[in-house]
Amino acid sequence: MKALVAGLLLLGLLVPQTGTLTFTAPDSWKPRPACSAMRVAAFVVPKLSSDSEHAEVVVYFFAGGGGSVDANIQRWVGQFQQPDGAAAKASGRSTFEVGNLKVTNIDVSGTYVAEVRPGATERLNKPNFSMRAAVVETPKGLYFVKFTGPAATVTAGSPAFDQFLKTLRF
Repeated sequence: MKALVAGLLLLGLLVPQTGTLTFTAPDSWKPRPACSAMRVAAFVVPKLSSDSEHAEVVVYFFAGGGGSVDANIQRWVGQFQQPDGAAAKASGRSTFEVGNLKVTNIDVSGTYVAEVRPGATERLNKPNFSMRAAVVETPKGLYFVKFTGPAATVTAGSPAFDQFLKTLRF
């Protein structure tokens, strides 16, 4: 883990600063460059052999805010539909503390129908997907963590995601 943090520092993917969220990613997650200023970090989570694609974990921070905890949870759940087209429901919501941080997380599954990119009318259509997502309340504002991918890969990776959340520090 320490080697990964050192590697991320060298690559510029994890920059420790005063008043910034820091974390330690599992060794199995492969860092990739964050493709926008809103992305603090991004990781590829290797797929299970039964899945057709990898999952991803992205940590976001929006300098202007990004909405409330409940608004983000509603939006994330709205990015999924049930196979019959009905609205998805989060299968679980929990809140816990890590040091001085409050973390609220959810699980949601179904067909992933999020916008292809923010503001686009085109939507994804990825059946049998899951998302684990968390809102992290810090003194600087809210950070958002999304773990999205094929349901089997996300389920298998959930213990590592839970451990990742426990490493969050501010």
